[in-house]
Amino acid sequence: MTGIELRKSGDLRLKRSISLFQAIMYGSGLILGAGIYVLIGDVAGIAGNAMWISFALAAAIATFTGLSYAELTSVFPKSAAEYLFVKNAFGNKSLAFVSGWLIVFVAVVSAAAVAIGFSSYLAVFFPDLGQSISAILLVAVLSGVNFIGIRESMWMNTAFTLIEIAGLAIIICAGLLFSSTTETNFYEMPPSVNSSALALSAIAGAAGLAFFAYFGFENLANISEETKNARRTIPLALIASIAITTGIYILVAVATAVLVGWEALSSTNAPLALAAEKAFGRSGIIILSSIALFATSNTVLMMLVSGSRILFGMANDKAIPSALASVHPRTKTPLGAIIVIMALVIGVVIASSGRLDVIAKVAVFGIFMVYVIVNFALIWLRYKRPRIERPFRSPLSIGRFPILAGLGLLTSVAILTQFDIVTVVAGAAAAASGLLAYLVLRGK
Repeated sequence: MTGIELRKSGDLRLKRSISLFQAIMYGSGLILGAGIYVLIGDVAGIAGNAMWISFALAAAIATFTGLSYAELTSVFPKSAAEYLFVKNAFGNKSLAFVSGWLIVFVAVVSAAAVAIGFSSYLAVFFPDLGQSISAILLVAVLSGVNFIGIRESMWMNTAFTLIEIAGLAIIICAGLLFSSTTETNFYEMPPSVNSSALALSAIAGAAGLAFFAYFGFENLANISEETKNARRTIPLALIASIAITTGIYILVAVATAVLVGWEALSSTNAPLALAAEKAFGRSGIIILSSIALFATSNTVLMMLVSGSRILFGMANDKAIPSALASVHPRTKTPLGAIIVIMALVIGVVIASSGRLDVIAKVAVFGIFMVYVIVNFALIWLRYKRPRIERPFRSPLSIGRFPILAGLGLLTSVAILTQFDIVTVVAGAAAAASGLLAYLVLRGK
């Protein structure tokens, strides 16, 4: 056979090369992404300069579900994590398949959306390059990196994540070290918030929006099969990445309030670029735009990695065609799954014509549906299999009931109720299409 012969995962496994540091960088990069570069302005419009409290509250909500993922990953350290969590908890293959289907959907749509975001930032430097063309080229190049090896992907991710952090550190330093914090009221809110009850409501509402900046931590579970000592490493990386990004988000919120204030932040589509311009002049915009290229590239790479590992894990469990469980003998990466994910992302980029607003909201709705199922799976397993080995255990329980998983379940359901009816119907349709795909594949 030729040097590109593929073998089944049972003959050749994925390569375990991801260290704790790389896993933390992977999780931090997933969470930081590019969302904070735009999202903070909307949060400021609701909570004013008190937005830092909203980010802290959103971090607490993320931690509830993050700890559920940490415990379940310590028990089932495999690719296609959500699929296996649900399958082992409930013994229901159709619900497990729909959970995995939704995660793949979220990964594909997120990668396409951020690739288009990359092309928007690239247009600052190359205005004549077509948006769809640059997005497709980015997906193709990063899919090549994904194929070359998980080690190479992780080192690129680590480098890009450090650049992202450096960019946010510039804003933090400009606000906290080179400006006067004593003149800023960090509890100032919009004039319409004129009572304690309204203040609490505004902070909670802004926290729901700020939670979107924490998306991505769940994808850490899907690199378990390529992580050294995954039962210990992945739970630690989940906790550390949420803690690191929380500190960064709160400091960025405080620094931007000092530099430009909540009113200016809420009135622009590029709030961090505005803050950088205030601190460094026109060159600040160039610096932030350059860093945003790394941030968006990093997010696309990680979505491609996690999406391909979800497909690989589901194929390895024979939930989808086994051809996607093939591992390349030289790179030890799932080539078939990588190609399929690349094709799906490029297809979404082409079909969207650069507009992904509606479908991106559906992806967000989909991930919260999965959060509900995952938290419930943890609760169910505590009662169904109380003696199963749990190298990591989510803290705080009443008897067998895990309090934080219960809070994760409740907060996820609460956030699901905040979406508009069009998004709800579309999200339900995405889940239904997963069930239909399961029935079709099972019938073959």
